[in-house]
Amino acid sequence: MQTPKSLFALAVSAAMIALPVAAQERVFVGIATGGTGGTYYPLGGMLAQLISNTAELEGKRISATAETGNASVANAGLLAKSEIETAFIAADILDAAYKGVNQFDGNAAPNLRALGSLYPETVQLVARAGANIGSFADIKGKSVSSGSPGSGQWQLLGDLLEAHGMAREDVTEDYSSFAQSADKIKDGNLDASLITAGLPTASITELANGHDIVVVPLSGDEIAKLQEVQPYYASATLPAGSYRGVDADVETLAVRAIWATHEDLDEDIAYAMVKALYENTETLSQVHVMGSQISLETALESISIPLHPGAERYYREKGLIE
Repeated sequence: MQTPKSLFALAVSAAMIALPVAAQERVFVGIATGGTGGTYYPLGGMLAQLISNTAELEGKRISATAETGNASVANAGLLAKSEIETAFIAADILDAAYKGVNQFDGNAAPNLRALGSLYPETVQLVARAGANIGSFADIKGKSVSSGSPGSGQWQLLGDLLEAHGMAREDVTEDYSSFAQSADKIKDGNLDASLITAGLPTASITELANGHDIVVVPLSGDEIAKLQEVQPYYASATLPAGSYRGVDADVETLAVRAIWATHEDLDEDIAYAMVKALYENTETLSQVHVMGSQISLETALESISIPLHPGAERYYREKGLIE
């Protein structure tokens, strides 16, 4: 029986044609990702293959490696200390790390730079059908799960509450995981849960298959004002049919994963790697469904920190920035 690792290796082999390369000086580049069961790791592995096989650097060869890690917060810390060359980080976490706010209060990392935007993780406010929650304003006085204090999702709930003229004290806040929140909604012990993940999300699918739910829209003037202040929250649509009972499109938000680095990365290396990614995006979809949502057209979406000069050069050549 083939293991996930062997299947990944087969996908890489099928997707890439390794050409003979003359002996060259090697430049080693790491990509900090996440756990092996998440999205960051398989995409990081594929990106490392793309870079190693297609990135063009005069007189040198780039050898990239995806490294497992503890995802966004930990990855931001690695980059801040220049302990790795690049990393995948959620847009809101990257913004907070650069500014030294929220989870990084007093520990700003002004050396962080963006290489490009990757794929969106959709914000889903899921409520019990009997909880009478049809808009975000309706959560006042209700119980809602936001995940662990200090997490990006926990911060998102605070941002949404503030945008709607409310405070955390206006809701009964729960800190359960996605799966725990779904179980509590099933049992009637929780009114709603804020879940940010790729579509479809397994815990919501399971919940919807046995219980009536509502996916609450996140749109309107309050959301538009929030996006003006915090541009890393992108607009998104949860398509009709994503879950049982969701019969119409739902306007919401998404937080993109960002490929980031630090200011000391060589400009030519950064340019070559960004070019390798956005000129070979079709390969990524062969590894993970979210890879199909990475494109040059959205490469600058949700980026709120400075671009690395190498990435900026590439985007200027492509006409994305002036």
